[in-house]
Amino acid sequence: MIPLAERMRPRTLADYIGQPHLAGTDGVLRRTVERGALPSLLLWGPPGVGKTTLALLIAHELKRPFQTLSAVSAGVKDVREAIENAQKQRFFNSATPILFIDEIHRFSKAQQDSLLGAVEKGIITLIGATTENPSFEVISALLSRCQVYTLEHHTEADMLLIIQRALTLDDELKTLPIVVNEHQALLHFAGGDARRLLNLLELVVQTRTPNETLVITNDVVQALAQQNTVWYDKGGEQHYDIISAFIKSLRGSDPNAAIYW
Repeated sequence: MIPLAERMRPRTLADYIGQPHLAGTDGVLRRTVERGALPSLLLWGPPGVGKTTLALLIAHELKRPFQTLSAVSAGVKDVREAIENAQKQRFFNSATPILFIDEIHRFSKAQQDSLLGAVEKGIITLIGATTENPSFEVISALLSRCQVYTLEHHTEADMLLIIQRALTLDDELKTLPIVVNEHQALLHFAGGDARRLLNLLELVVQTRTPNETLVITNDVVQALAQQNTVWYDKGGEQHYDIISAFIKSLRGSDPNAAIYW
């Protein structure tokens, strides 16, 4: 069975939820796609906010050849093969292929260096996704050749819309009697991460007793989630984000939030 998060991946920019500054009607990337021009770019943001989905939709809207590499497993050899494939796909005035590299911050300097020539010559249009600040993790030569766009955690309105769309549009869930009486725990444990939200919703649905209506409450979600695992990386950007959240909760005289952070 394909996971719910994958089943609900948007197929068009019009279906994309969140990041209005980028993908909204007046969003900079939406306008760029509509003009048919696309620079090499880096998408910077936390997990589950739609970086990979946005890259896929851009390629789909522009009808560009699309290759993807994961910086976790790919090496210089894989990068060179991807560039060679892109060169083979270029005929006359054909569109420049897009090379999407997930977690590009994990690439070494040598691996990032291997992209420079292809980006500079227009052999590929690079889209890199990263959860770390590109200013610190991407070499300056590559950074200067890319536009950097920041993606934010999903808002509460975004998350509620994602839940609604999953329950009404997913081929499996829309056939089931499901009532959401309370949503606060779902949003709390998801922490602005759409993938985590859909995974948790799917986990809750799997507890449904056949022939009965599933009523989703905070207690039901709490019992399944057990505890909210805060996304934290001591050596990364989240270290400072969590410190900031803690300080703001103290300044706002919010003891519950202070204890949480």
